[in-house]
Amino acid sequence: MSSRETPPLGVSLSSDVEFRRGRANPYRARVRWIDPVSKTRKSKSESVGSLEAANAWIEGMARAARGGVDPMAATMRLSDYGEAVMQLAVRGLESKTLDPYLAGWRKRVIPSLGHLPVRMITNGAIDRAVHGWIADECSRSTVKNSLAVLVRVMEQAVRDGIIDRNPAKVSGWQREYQRAADELDDPRSLALPDWDALTQLADALVQRSAGHFQGWGDVVVFAACTAARIGEVAGVRVGDIDLTNWSWTVRRQTTPNPGGLADKGTKGKRARWVPLVQEVRELVTRRVISCGDPGGRLFTGPRGGRISTAVLRDATNWDEVVTALGYEHLRRHDLRHTGLTWMADAGVPVHVLRKIAGHGSLTTTQQYLHPDRQSITDAGVALSAHLKVRRSPGGPQLRAV
Repeated sequence: MSSRETPPLGVSLSSDVEFRRGRANPYRARVRWIDPVSKTRKSKSESVGSLEAANAWIEGMARAARGGVDPMAATMRLSDYGEAVMQLAVRGLESKTLDPYLAGWRKRVIPSLGHLPVRMITNGAIDRAVHGWIADECSRSTVKNSLAVLVRVMEQAVRDGIIDRNPAKVSGWQREYQRAADELDDPRSLALPDWDALTQLADALVQRSAGHFQGWGDVVVFAACTAARIGEVAGVRVGDIDLTNWSWTVRRQTTPNPGGLADKGTKGKRARWVPLVQEVRELVTRRVISCGDPGGRLFTGPRGGRISTAVLRDATNWDEVVTALGYEHLRRHDLRHTGLTWMADAGVPVHVLRKIAGHGSLTTTQQYLHPDRQSITDAGVALSAHLKVRRSPGGPQLRAV
């Protein structure tokens, strides 16, 4: 069993390996040193199963003494390593900067990457994590703060000799925001044009899935008609559906977490109510009756498992299908944009649309209210009709002011 002593930085170590027959871990590796403060002799030992493991442990202790690094740091999970070095990593930061950095670490970095060993954190893993934060509608500053604290922790890992370079220094992610800003100037570039396009997409995805699983088409139609995130659709329970008032209480979302998919609260941490329009009522009724259990999930995969945007993409060959239909830039999240755009065009008041969307800011909702070309044409026709009435002999007359 390992002792609790750890050699201080810079001390000289002596070592030995003892073989103890008949034990589960017969090799005891031990290092000794003179404590530089108390001048007393200290030691640390570890029992392992082979001579190679014993020598490796001694070498790790020697590296720790030379560099001041916990010999287990190389195999630590990012969450554990970050906790151990955070004080060093964020030294010099003012509290107004430190607080959002630590919030980003706790709320985004740890759920996305905390389960991985430090040496397994790659550029690709961080790219995918950042893309996930953006897809989850995190603001630019939120992503920047989360990435900044990760850069600092991984820089400490470079200084500790655990990794050779900092993989968190990724670039290009801010272009995602520029693209989103450009598209939101015209929300229809993010949305399917009409109901026929939606059902055509749903049918095509079903046909490309293994066993022609109808559930994928139901997910796509339901997401678009409720303007919901795929994670929220995955989290729907039968008990959340009100077949009397035809509404859905959005209470949770299912998202990737260390160890697999897990349920958590909605993005805004608040429940909201979403109408179930006529077009999805038959679909919803069928699935409620099929499940029967109020605690059961309304939507699951073909084997009854939880779904996610990545599962939907892979199971339906999403990228190939949308490209073949002429929507090569369409993402799963754009089903939400589709629903919000349709509702805005239908004249849903902005304060109601904000409640349905679960937006924290009214400004975000207002971006869906840009009129389409037909709406502008109709506005001109309406004005002409109004002026014509004002000019007619029997109608009220325009007066100069």
